[in-house]
Amino acid sequence: MQRNDGRAPNQLRSIKVTKNYITHPEGSCLIEFGETRVVCTASVEENVPRFLKNSGKGWVTSEYGMLPRSCNTRIKRERTSGSGRSQEIQRLIGRSLRSVVQMDKLGERTVKIDCDVIQADGGTRTAAITGGFIALALALQKIQKQGLIEENPLTDYVAAISVGVFQGAPVLDLNYQEDSNADMDMNVVMVGKGDFVEVQGTAEGKPFSKKEMDSLLDLAKKGIEELVEIQKGIVDFKA
Repeated sequence: MQRNDGRAPNQLRSIKVTKNYITHPEGSCLIEFGETRVVCTASVEENVPRFLKNSGKGWVTSEYGMLPRSCNTRIKRERTSGSGRSQEIQRLIGRSLRSVVQMDKLGERTVKIDCDVIQADGGTRTAAITGGFIALALALQKIQKQGLIEENPLTDYVAAISVGVFQGAPVLDLNYQEDSNADMDMNVVMVGKGDFVEVQGTAEGKPFSKKEMDSLLDLAKKGIEELVEIQKGIVDFKA
């Protein structure tokens, strides 16, 4: 099996993070997984959804979208709530980030994470989760320095990666060409200490065995450990 970009089966694409990429948000970054590029911003608002009013707890939510020429051919610009795919992905991002936030320490404020794909080559949702965490962590550090919160609400790092079976072999961090031709693929979200937040796995052809799934989860764990080390080099806190 030969990957089209020359990587080893267990090798991530080149990862690059530019923090504070946007001036105005409390936290932001540009995250690049090879040719996939996502701008992630974190905006802090002094309000919460109605169901959290007077609870003393905050909220973390997300929006996700793709620019029209982020792909090989132009996609229609999304209006209002976005496509079903985008809604599913932004719910995944929100769940992933909330898994490492103590909402009572956030107070009655909301952090909104916006993930905008400016170039897509597979793995946009996993890049958005990994970069969204960095933007969130930077925003929380900033408002802590401003005295808006006493303690950092984060309990751990969180990152995500794709794995799959391509040309009969397990591979890490699928690009578009691999993802669109994979026998099966999975998106895996884990926290820094190694626990799972979410696993999304789908067979595109024949069903896969538990043994195959376990080997792919081990491969995903390796990739996420590498991503967490990158995150730690950008935002450091006591988890």
